[in-house]
Amino acid sequence: MLLKLPTETIPIQEIPVQKNIKLFIKREDLIHPQISGNKYWKLFYNVNNYLGENPDKPYIITFGGAFSNHIAAVSAVGSLAGIPTLGIIRGEELEHKWRDNPTLLFAKRNGMNLKFVTREEYGHKEKLTEFLQHEFPEALVVPEGGTNEEAVEGVKMMLNEQTKDFDYLCTAVGTGGTIAGISKFCEDNQKVIGFKVVDDASLENKIFELTLKQNFDLIDSSFGGYGKISDENIRFINDFKEKYDIPLEPIYTGKMMQKVLELIEEGFFPEHSRILCFHTGGLQGIEGANLLLEKQNRNLII
Repeated sequence: MLLKLPTETIPIQEIPVQKNIKLFIKREDLIHPQISGNKYWKLFYNVNNYLGENPDKPYIITFGGAFSNHIAAVSAVGSLAGIPTLGIIRGEELEHKWRDNPTLLFAKRNGMNLKFVTREEYGHKEKLTEFLQHEFPEALVVPEGGTNEEAVEGVKMMLNEQTKDFDYLCTAVGTGGTIAGISKFCEDNQKVIGFKVVDDASLENKIFELTLKQNFDLIDSSFGGYGKISDENIRFINDFKEKYDIPLEPIYTGKMMQKVLELIEEGFFPEHSRILCFHTGGLQGIEGANLLLEKQNRNLII
């Protein structure tokens, strides 16, 4: 088994709020220095089951964008296990610029090969997957974001005795695997809220197909669009770090926490609610975000 269960309990930290509500955050970002947060659990069964089959020539292939947490995590898995990896990267214009991209540079240093494809090609990932599986029949091909049934099973590990007493379980939503796992394996009396950072009308159906439960709601938390970072987002993240000593990245957890606190102020949650938010990691993305912000002469994420 390459990815192991943590030997120490993942801490749950309280975030004091003025309302008559209890808010906490589970620090899944601390689970591994390079395979961060929900990516660790999404890859847990995908990778361990694959290696358990003892392939003659193991090879892991996956998909992602320029600053993908998933690409970074898979490259780290490959480096840790001594397994070659291939990342199919959205945007052929990055082929000669990857050295200027902290995520792609990290992946290359971990030994990952990068293949850059056009956005049109990338939009047909099913065809790409079929082609890659035919070309590399022994390879493990992991979907974008790591979301599949094995990932959902892995996310179950984010829930334990400590998480059973909460009324609301909150997570950022990109490809839907994390919220599907939380929805599928949480307690019957718990409500799951997904803070959607992408504009994808099909997400609700995708999540339902993975969980077969209707105990979740999705709330738009894109703050202008996927990958868009407003000055207000930056101010919130920096204030949060200063107040609670918890770093947040600007694409997923930062937007979720900002929206959760807005909803608390608006009275969305009933009094005496106990809310647990999952910090899904991805802090590697801060460096790339700051490079873009610096070019725009804007404040940086501390």
